[in-house]
Amino acid sequence: MEELDYSVRAVARHIPISPQKVRRVLDQVRGKEVEEALALLRFMPQRASRPVAKLIRSAVANADDRYGFGPDELYIDQIYADDGPQLKRYRFGARGRFKPRLKRSSHITVILGFRY
Repeated sequence: MEELDYSVRAVARHIPISPQKVRRVLDQVRGKEVEEALALLRFMPQRASRPVAKLIRSAVANADDRYGFGPDELYIDQIYADDGPQLKRYRFGARGRFKPRLKRSSHITVILGFRY
């Protein structure tokens, strides 16, 4: 009998936080149960914890809609942040120079797995 794949995916794009800062938050919740991860994110001081929590709740809603699984049956199988588009801005520097500023953004992906 073949094994069923119950993985559920959700993606948040164009989050205006650099991927390096988002990955600090993602490393804390990777591999955890969904309810435990949401409890951790609620008390994290990092600004990236809010969009990550929103994305996990969205993935749980997808799992409930597609397969009827609740948050107590799911865990975070994969979660990662990729580079989004960069806004290139410039500031005036000393001696008539320009100083480039990169405003980075992230694409965050979460894949939830089902605990048998």
